[in-house]
This record gives sequence, C-alpha cells and structure tokens, in this order.
Amino acid sequence: MRNLLIAGGAGFIGSNFVRFMLEKYPDYHVIVYDKLTYAGNLQNLLEVDDDPRFAFVKGDICEPQAVEQAIKEHRIDTIVNFAAETHVDRSIMDPDAFIQTDVYGTYVLLEAARRLGLERYHQVSTDEVYGHVPGEHRSLESDPVAPRSPYAASKTGGDLMAVAYHVTYGVPATITRGANNVGPYQYPEKVLPVFVTNALDNLPLPVYGDGKQRRDYQYVLDHCEALDLVLHRGQAGEIYNVGTGGEMENLAMIEILLDELGKPRSLIQHVTDRPGHDRRYCLNVDKIKTLGWEPRHTHEQAIRATVRWYVANEWWWRPIKVGERYKQYYEANYAQRQVLAGT
Repeated sequence: MRNLLIAGGAGFIGSNFVRFMLEKYPDYHVIVYDKLTYAGNLQNLLEVDDDPRFAFVKGDICEPQAVEQAIKEHRIDTIVNFAAETHVDRSIMDPDAFIQTDVYGTYVLLEAARRLGLERYHQVSTDEVYGHVPGEHRSLESDPVAPRSPYAASKTGGDLMAVAYHVTYGVPATITRGANNVGPYQYPEKVLPVFVTNALDNLPLPVYGDGKQRRDYQYVLDHCEALDLVLHRGQAGEIYNVGTGGEMENLAMIEILLDELGKPRSLIQHVTDRPGHDRRYCLNVDKIKTLGWEPRHTHEQAIRATVRWYVANEWWWRPIKVGERYKQYYEANYAQRQVLAGT
C-alpha cells in the first residue's frame, strides 16, 4: 500500500484523511479524485497542495473510463471511497443524485478495483444504514440494515455492493460505518457548522422537532485514525463501526456549542421536523477496538474543538454562506418550516 486514490478527497472527512495520511506516512502518495460538487472544495486541501506526494484529479466516480485512467496513470494500489452525496435533507429534495453517486459510483470503483487487481478497496459508510435504533441497543456490524431516508438507502446499496464484490469476486474490500463526524472543513449546512455560523451572526438555530434526537458526535481526526487502522490491520470482507460508543441529545450538543460561544439559549428555534427523522443512532464499537483503536475525544471535546475552528476560520466558511448556492439551499430547506411554539 503506497499509492492511494481518495475518491471524494476534497470533501470534509476526505480532506482531513488526506492531510492525516500524508503527515503520518512519508513514503505514501495520495491522489484525490473529486468531482467538486457543492461540498467539494480545493481550499480544504491548501495545506498539502505543494506536497510532491499529493496530486488532484477532477473527475466523477460515475465515469468508468476516467476512473480507470486515473488509477493507471498514478499506479494506484488502494481506493478509499469517501465520494458520496451525504446530506439527508438534500436526499429528500433530490434522491436521484444520491442513487447515482452512492450506488452506481460505488459500483464503478469496485469494478475498477476488480479489473485492475488492486490491493485494497475501502468503503466509508455511515451509522444511518442501521436506521432508528430502539431502546438501549447499540448497533452491531452484524445487525440487519434498515435505512429510512434516500441517503441512508443509497449508502446501504453501496455497502451491499462492496460485500457482494468481496464474496463474488474476491475484491479485498472493507467497510467502516461512522457516527456523526464534526471538525474542520465541514460544509456549513450540516448541523453543527450551520448552528455555529448562525450563532456567530446572532441568527436563529433551526432545531428539528423537540431536539431530543440522540446522536454520537465523534471528532473527524479520531475517525481518520480508525480508517488508517482498518486499512492496515482490518480483515478483508469485514465491517467496522466507528464512533465513541456513546450518545447525546441534539439539544445537549447545541447547549455546549452556545456555551463555548457565550451565546444565549434564546437563539434556539424549534421548527417542523424532517420527514422520517430517525430518533436515535448508537454504535457498538467493540470490534474496531480489538484492532487497537480508541477515540481520543469525548462528545464535548469534539464539539468545543469544532466550534473553536469555525471561530478562527471565518475566511473559509463566510464565502460559502454568502454564496447563491448555499442561500438557495437554506431557503428551500428552512423557509417553509413552521416555528413550533412551546417546544
């Protein structure tokens, strides 16, 4: 493993992973293959742009010839697939794009890995494939998948394709299913950055429903360490959950965020909930711990570190939020939501 193709490497988790791997492995070469849709941003990679071990290829994972050309040209031996349409709200508004990228695009990458005999294929997935998790259960890798949004269903399709390619063709594929990531360079329509940047401007924080949905917020660099470990020590054909193994209410996350900023609770504005909104995700992470991994950050530490990054890096997020593309999305997603009284 020396030449890695990071599909979707200009996005949030992907760009953090690129920086992590280049810093840790002096003899690795990292090629980012990214379509640069709304969340893909070359500014996320400014820190490595002049590194001779780094290269960028603009391309769509749904184009087989372009994918194969990039693999051959850069002598790729490993694919790590972050490339995906990722936001549940966007998947409700436009499911077609999710099916194309998350299912068909994954097939294209797996087929390239099979045809060219690559050393490893890794699929970066999500805890949302398990659907709502009732009671006190923590999702196990062996649990049935039960996606409840177009996004979750499309990621499930990619996971199942990766499993099928391992079983049928012997492609050395692994899968990680991550909890909610927070950290630097997350596109500011996702829950934590939209709340941080709204709060900095003293704008309302549109909280879905009662805000008591439960999530596991993990720091993105902890996730990167887990991905690195699975690539080097994980067993082909296996799935590994990645998260803190704990959970917290969204309202608790927001209160930590406001406390870090010194902003009032009065900014919280409860609005009509998302259709089919899962109430709880929680992962059992015992399996990946057997490889020697432990998260370095608690929920609160991850949230506070992320808030501080957005405070310090207005140069990055401010141009995005004033852009027409962002404003159109924000209007489409939030303008018609009723403000809930007495929540």
